[in-house]
Amino acid sequence: MTDKVEECTSDYREPYVKPVNWLHKLDKLGVEVRGIERVSPEERELMKHSKKYAIARQFVDIFGLWFAACGGLTSMSSFFLPTLLFGLNLRDALISGIISLNFGCLVPAYCSIMGPKSGCRQIVSARFVFGFWGVKLVAIVCVVGLVGWSVVNCVLGGQILAASFGVSLDVGIVVAAVCALVISIFGIKVLLRFQTAFSIPITIANILFYIVVLKNAKYIEPSNELIAEQGYSSLTSRGNWLSFFTIGFSVTATWGGAGADYYIHIPENTPSWQVFTVTFLGIAVPTTLVAVVGIYCGAIAYGNPAWTDVYNTQGVGGLINVPFEPWGRFGKFVVVVLYISLICNNIMNSYSGGVDLQLIDRRMARIPRWCYAILVTAIYLILSLLGKNKFSAIISNFLPMLGYWISIYIAILLEENLIFRAPATRHLHSREFEDDRDVESYSYNWPVWDDPTRITYGLAAMGAFAVGAVGAVVGMNQVYWQGPIARQIGDYGGDIGFFLCFGFAGVAYPLLRFLELKYLQK
Repeated sequence: MTDKVEECTSDYREPYVKPVNWLHKLDKLGVEVRGIERVSPEERELMKHSKKYAIARQFVDIFGLWFAACGGLTSMSSFFLPTLLFGLNLRDALISGIISLNFGCLVPAYCSIMGPKSGCRQIVSARFVFGFWGVKLVAIVCVVGLVGWSVVNCVLGGQILAASFGVSLDVGIVVAAVCALVISIFGIKVLLRFQTAFSIPITIANILFYIVVLKNAKYIEPSNELIAEQGYSSLTSRGNWLSFFTIGFSVTATWGGAGADYYIHIPENTPSWQVFTVTFLGIAVPTTLVAVVGIYCGAIAYGNPAWTDVYNTQGVGGLINVPFEPWGRFGKFVVVVLYISLICNNIMNSYSGGVDLQLIDRRMARIPRWCYAILVTAIYLILSLLGKNKFSAIISNFLPMLGYWISIYIAILLEENLIFRAPATRHLHSREFEDDRDVESYSYNWPVWDDPTRITYGLAAMGAFAVGAVGAVVGMNQVYWQGPIARQIGDYGGDIGFFLCFGFAGVAYPLLRFLELKYLQK
């Protein structure tokens, strides 16, 4: 960004310096205070010359970050369910799971390229699309999603420790929450180092899980036979396939709400294809690794009466523990390493959730991010303790909701970038810039990220969001609501909500955006 484009000079903290001054002193102790403030290109350029911030080193850390967060039990937990909950045979479960999760990886991979370009967190950059006020709703939705994932992690962690060591569910839940909070408070530098360090032992633990699970592969055939005996019609099977496809998509796609958060220190001239590739592979490879073994384990449990009993009494946590029982203490050690993968995922949820909360109100942004990390942790800890006996219900009912909103978000973002920020239409955004030369040079004027008088009103995006929500209503297939289109797909319906969300929002946004730019933003 050249000097022709002025840096926004708003100071979040100035009116409240005295009340929160002691909070910011903790920055000297290594606690990261920085929240939604933009990292300027000049600041990132200076960082680049430090070995600690070398691009290659940063990409290694980011790859480790995703491997630790996505290559563990958080991602795996959803893939135990296609046979146990949706009645899919092994072949259909593998096809639905692998295609859906890799399709979902495209969303955070694309969103992540906004980080180096903007120096802004993911939802901060969304202000240029949803406006200063509309982005508040997006931030709330993101926080709800991050809290929901953390609940899944804590409940699963509690099940694992209960099955392995005989402790109560509550102990496992509290340990997972508190450990994640400690790391998330210290910020992105410590977070990256911690995740990278644990990515290797977590990956090794996953490989060992393959070994113990596939020793019981003889139960796959009985499992497929039991599924065949259910006598599902072809349409009903397709409906179940689609419902699980939505869950698989949601597992990876929902990272799009925080994708750019971990790239704000990378120089803005970093090629987008590099950022896209690192993010896609960083999420897709470990998630596919754990998804396949999870699907196999669930299918084996369906055909193995002993494992079925464990699942019915101890949940998914019991299924993770029982294959390792022949290995004795070493097996318990491997289970503990897998348990740490849940903490790695919760660290990112607490970190990004704290940032998103700062966007709800300017006064909230004056309080350091780590304070909100504590708040987010407290919320999901309480919810985990309340929902500790409903793991499968949380996954099957909650994850699709995340898939719906992220489909709307990515549809709007794609059209904004490819249609309205393209060279031929950049002049439509002259409101952001000071003269026409700036408009021709830049797609976004990132320095005005905090100036509501210079960015979009967001009415088009919010209108398209509402239209997309209609797609969810008519296409979702959940216990609490079955859309009129979804219920036509077999005996139990089929969830096509995220397809319809994307389509409805994608059709509505261009029309609404042209009207907004023509009549409101002159």
